[in-house]
Amino acid sequence: MHKYMIRRGLFGLLTIVGVSMIIFVVMRLLPGDLLAVLYGEGATKLTDADRVKIMQELHLSDPLYQQYWRWMQDLARGELGSSFFRGDNVADLILRRGPLSAEIGMLAVIISWLVGLPVGMMSALRPNSLLDNGARFISILFLAVPGFWLGMLIVLALLFWFNYKAPLTVVHLWQDPWSNFQLVVGPAVVLGLGQAAYIARMARSSLLEVVREDYVRTARAKGLRERLVIIRHALPNALLPVITLSGILMGFVLGGSVAIEQAFGVPGLGRAMITAVVERDVIVVQNLVFLYAVIFVIVNMLVDFSYAWFDPRIHYQ
Repeated sequence: MHKYMIRRGLFGLLTIVGVSMIIFVVMRLLPGDLLAVLYGEGATKLTDADRVKIMQELHLSDPLYQQYWRWMQDLARGELGSSFFRGDNVADLILRRGPLSAEIGMLAVIISWLVGLPVGMMSALRPNSLLDNGARFISILFLAVPGFWLGMLIVLALLFWFNYKAPLTVVHLWQDPWSNFQLVVGPAVVLGLGQAAYIARMARSSLLEVVREDYVRTARAKGLRERLVIIRHALPNALLPVITLSGILMGFVLGGSVAIEQAFGVPGLGRAMITAVVERDVIVVQNLVFLYAVIFVIVNMLVDFSYAWFDPRIHYQ
């Protein structure tokens, strides 16, 4: 187990390094003149000497490997730089807006399991019934509906029908729990329902396969109650593919939160990333994308480690 964890940790570290290189290179290959973005029409008045001086001050004229190494050193020290346009420190931006995005992501995962797993189980235990057909129809519906579109519909419905507007400023949980809940519940529900559709379909197919296994039939032949057979014998094994899918879906939650936060007007990291992309704020985009990548790798490592807890037959080597 320990050897596996060490190997998995090293593989995750290599993945993070590879992702950081891809992010760095892509940000440098974006078309357009960065100085024109920074100075607008004033960039045309800059002389060649001014351009060289500014590029040197920003360390953008250094070789790429030096720029990358400097970025890695800054990450190791926790110095993420500042926004080109707003002057905000990126580390402070993450600390201020990050908790909102984290709450939305965790609530979305919880909602996806609370909704998707029971729906998938009921569909599997009553296959081809009216309940099963209805659950599959709703799952396909939420798979097809874009999250940002559903989010905008919810915002418009609350505004026109109830004249309700959620707070649009950063309100942390420890400052005002009710205002914070109003801020994050909408995006969390939209993201959670979208992921619940995947969870329900995977739980249904996995449980349908497991309940046909010999050990489940043996448990029933011994006279165990159906509920005990499902919960104790069938469900733990059926959960393994669902857990794997949840780790993959975390990437969709992270990516989807960008559009959902914009739709709901939530001042989280996703909205900050959209603003930075529009303004071509390289420092902010580079660090936020890297942060999302690190979170995704860590979550998938935790998913791998959780297998042995759900199924003791699994042994790591």
